[in-house]
Amino acid sequence: MLTRRTIMVCLPALIAAPKISLAAPVAYRLDAARSQVGFSVTAAGEAYAGTMPITSADLALDFGQVSNSRVSVTLRPAAAQMGIIFATQALKSAEVLDTARFPLIQFESTSIRTGATSAEAVVNGRVTVRGVTQPISLAARLSQQAETVGQTDPELTLVLTGGLDRHAFGASGYASLVAPTVALRIVARIRRA
Repeated sequence: MLTRRTIMVCLPALIAAPKISLAAPVAYRLDAARSQVGFSVTAAGEAYAGTMPITSADLALDFGQVSNSRVSVTLRPAAAQMGIIFATQALKSAEVLDTARFPLIQFESTSIRTGATSAEAVVNGRVTVRGVTQPISLAARLSQQAETVGQTDPELTLVLTGGLDRHAFGASGYASLVAPTVALRIVARIRRA
């Protein structure tokens, strides 16, 4: 079940298409059914992908001052799926995510800065996995859904990409089979709260 807390994320001037004029951060809500946290790993030379549900997401956008923004997201790794039962079970095991002892993964931004274009940003933050907190940097791109162009409350799509080293969090199980890098691709569909 999705719960909401207020999060502030400030991206530059957004893209020209949405007619949004904001003077301060505005809370946004996540459409959990149409959003996903995707990840992929390489195991035994093959790529495997999975998804993890979002427990809560707080987001506020200030299109005038990017540095005012913050993001906070909580995931529930016990509900992660990889499409292959043995891979899903290994992911949740004590050797990797240890979901019995660590039921949540949390991310909180520490800074957001403008990216290469007005629709891009770099989101720096801290992610906590297995009780270990490490810094992470994600590339963010914001766009508007075509069917919402011209609306006063358009649906926006936020895509975050990056990666992390699972060993930095103690998720080192199956090291002889699974590479240390976990690629992340998060797609969030959002509207004003």
